[in-house]
Amino acid sequence: MTYATLPDIVLEPIVRNALMEDLGTYGDVTTRAVIPPATTYDAAINAREPGIVSGMQIARIAFGLVDPSLEIEPLVEDGDTIAPGDTLMRIRGKAASILSGERVALNFAGRLSGIATMTESFVAKTEGTKTRITCTRKTTPGLRVVEKLAVLHGGGFNHRYSLSDAILIKDNHIAAAGGVRAVLEASKAVASHMMTVEIEVDTLDQLAEVLDVGGASAVLLDNMDTPTLVEAVKMTGGRLPLEASGNMKLERIAEVAATGVDYISSGALTHSARTLDLGLDF
Repeated sequence: MTYATLPDIVLEPIVRNALMEDLGTYGDVTTRAVIPPATTYDAAINAREPGIVSGMQIARIAFGLVDPSLEIEPLVEDGDTIAPGDTLMRIRGKAASILSGERVALNFAGRLSGIATMTESFVAKTEGTKTRITCTRKTTPGLRVVEKLAVLHGGGFNHRYSLSDAILIKDNHIAAAGGVRAVLEASKAVASHMMTVEIEVDTLDQLAEVLDVGGASAVLLDNMDTPTLVEAVKMTGGRLPLEASGNMKLERIAEVAATGVDYISSGALTHSARTLDLGLDF
């Protein structure tokens, strides 16, 4: 399997900012005080629990930015399944450099592996259906690109990255603009052939109006119970992709996927994932 990657140059500014935050104005004073400059060591990032790994590319970048002379050997790829005791990366060179980059590397790798692992658990619940799991914009400010990358590593799909990627008409847009017909006609007037238009509906009556007016590329079914989702799929008849959203917890995913919706979006993938336990051992 080929896993999702980004060019290092895209990720470096994010990692550099995290290193600057951690190193502060005077660097790693503890390491400088107690570790002789010439001390070298072999270190390893090891898994303490099972999961799907993400953030190895970022960990490599972190150590490399601290000290380009470090020898960094990734032993797994982002997206791989890992077990307790697995060694994910070896880092050889100056002990001071390894220690100075340790926390940033582990913060990213643990956080992103947690997202990938949670995503994989959601995806597993859709087995045998056409439904895809997708994330939302409920991400940590400044870290959206890496958190969405972790969703891909877990087998999920990405929703839009930002407000500028696509037209997504939410309930507040509908209320402020004067109704479903008004927002769809306004969107049709300005959207280019490259711009998709998704509209959120809360009721089957709204869905019927969307299907009548036209102009939508997809429909988001918000906070609907399972019988209503089943009816929405029947009403649409495959004319538009349907995305189920709202309170999509792990225990409900299989039931919702069985309704025939095309996508299930969940903010929990990025805002509620538990950090996977990884450690750096000397």
